[in-house]
Amino acid sequence: MSLLAILFLVTAVLYSSVGFGGGSTYLALLLIWGMPYFIFPVIALSCNIIVVSGNCYNYIKSGNLNIKALFPYLVGSVPLAYIGGSLPIEKKLFEILLFLTLSIAGILLLFNFKSYSAREEDYRKIPLFVSILIGGIIGFISGVVGIGGGIFLSPVLFLIRAAKPKKIVTIASLFILINSMSGIIGQLTKNNVLGELLNFWYLIAAVFIGGQIGNFLNLKILPVRILALLTALLVLFIAIRMSFRLF
Repeated sequence: MSLLAILFLVTAVLYSSVGFGGGSTYLALLLIWGMPYFIFPVIALSCNIIVVSGNCYNYIKSGNLNIKALFPYLVGSVPLAYIGGSLPIEKKLFEILLFLTLSIAGILLLFNFKSYSAREEDYRKIPLFVSILIGGIIGFISGVVGIGGGIFLSPVLFLIRAAKPKKIVTIASLFILINSMSGIIGQLTKNNVLGELLNFWYLIAAVFIGGQIGNFLNLKILPVRILALLTALLVLFIAIRMSFRLF
């Protein structure tokens, strides 16, 4: 179990350094390690909340919060994350959805990692309906799989140039935090497993430490685009590793 905790820590370091929580990779690691299936989403979402809480604090403190830009995505995502989280899903279908989630997220990150250092001032005003629709689709997928969804939202916002890079990273972090809370409530309508989390305290501790390290790297040391590239490579590596189980 010490190796799993180390992998959770490394995941938290890389994901938190670019404003993400790491939920999709935690899920894949739990699956590879053969942990009980029913506990997967609650562990991943709990780890998300712990990691991105630090991100949100630092980004808001830096003055990058834009509630007006964030709100429409949450309007669409929060109720659908709850609905998605409450739906029962068979393990095989879960594995396929997680593999697709990792693959798509990794590819999106790989093609957009340079955007994290972009300094361009021009960006588009996204129609309200489009923002709610994007949030709803990502929220539902996130709830079903058991992730926060920021790993999808951030590349999409960069792609459509919805805001400045620092604003996008902040939006993604808060999106993950609030969606993870909604998703975990939805998951608890299926299984009341909060007590089971005590058996995985070492994973919670690992991501807390990793999240702090990732925030430090983001703020003090490595360029964000390098951290985003490393995160993309990690996501794709885990997706490839999962493919061996599926195919």
